Amino acid sequence: MSSIVPSFDSVAVGDVLAPITQRIDRARLIKYAGASSDFNKIHWSESSAAAVGLPGILAHGMLNMALAGRVVTDWVKDPGAVREIGTRFTRPVYVPDDAEGATVEFTGVVSALDAETRTAKVDVTAKFNGQSVLGRARATVQLS
Repeated sequence: MSSIVPSFDSVAVGDVLAPITQRIDRARLIKYAGASSDFNKIHWSESSAAAVGLPGILAHGMLNMALAGRVVTDWVKDPGAVREIGTRFTRPVYVPDDAEGATVEFTGVVSALDAETRTAKVDVTAKFNGQSVLGRARATVQLS
């Protein structure tokens, strides 16, 4: 990944980041569970998900947040320039047991600039089946 962070002077409120589409399948859930040590059965066991009233297994919320961060890091070109990222989880992403899995679309827009700190606030949207799955997803990015 290139380390060419956008210049503060080249960014404007309203700038739209390039959208990305991410596929989440069962294999990705297993890999994420191993990497994060989050082995909650609702992320891999149909019967466990059903036992707590879910219609199927669901993607880890933090996986969705990490993928949302990807739209920001792809734009800024340096993951180290992301100073803060946060969100609220508003709707689950159910992952079917098929070859396609679930598709989540991520977009971002620059919502604020701070000249004193040379930072940008980026609001991120994540949609699954046309519905938002993250609320108040926002990253703070250090610009050059």
